[in-house]
Amino acid sequence: MKLHISKKAYVLPFLVLTSLFSLKVSSIGTKSTGIIITTTAPAKISATEMLYDQLSLSALGLSQEAYHYALQGYDLLLREGKLHNQHILSIVDFSLPSTRKRLFVIDLTKKKLLFNSLVSHGRNSGVEMATDFSNAPESYKSSLGFYVTGKTYRGEHGYSLKLEGEEDGINSNAMERGIVMHAANYVDEKLAHLQGYIGRSLGCPAIPVKLHKKIIQSIRNGSCLFIYSPDQNYLLSSKMLQQSAV
Repeated sequence: MKLHISKKAYVLPFLVLTSLFSLKVSSIGTKSTGIIITTTAPAKISATEMLYDQLSLSALGLSQEAYHYALQGYDLLLREGKLHNQHILSIVDFSLPSTRKRLFVIDLTKKKLLFNSLVSHGRNSGVEMATDFSNAPESYKSSLGFYVTGKTYRGEHGYSLKLEGEEDGINSNAMERGIVMHAANYVDEKLAHLQGYIGRSLGCPAIPVKLHKKIIQSIRNGSCLFIYSPDQNYLLSSKMLQQSAV
């Protein structure tokens, strides 16, 4: 017996599929055609994250990764109640050579870049670039990671600022090592042009004599300082970065 199938049997499923397709397409079209495209909503960007572009920090050389990590650690320290000078965030970006102004002091409340200055690294961390880091006493190397600024004092280098390392095994010996922020004549643009790098410290983030008082006064007493490098050993071992990323 020959089986006869009505054309309607084909048409009905086709219409159903077409209707479903039309509904789907109606959510991805354009306004001009009466079809609206819907995409996944972008993640909300915080005001502090937007400061990177607003202050043209990329043009000044600050790594976006350094800024992103700095905000993560800052938020963690803030939640832990360790920051008393909460509106200031300072970043030392060791992905830049010492001839570049790689200290960035940002007022998060006023949305201003307060200082962009030269800053030294330890003499055993490298010459032009800081590439080797240590938490060990008498290593004369810089230590990466997050610090909370302490009180000021007058010592061997004059007006100086104590730094409390917040990362065990990474910069936790800062106080014992005498790692502080202080002025140094060798942190100088003329010297940088003359020899291709500025002078180096025993591990301290030393800054120019002309700016040191203003910088120290701005960041003292409980602000966040982040010393960054794209050093994989640090990035993988920092518990603060791992915690803040959760």
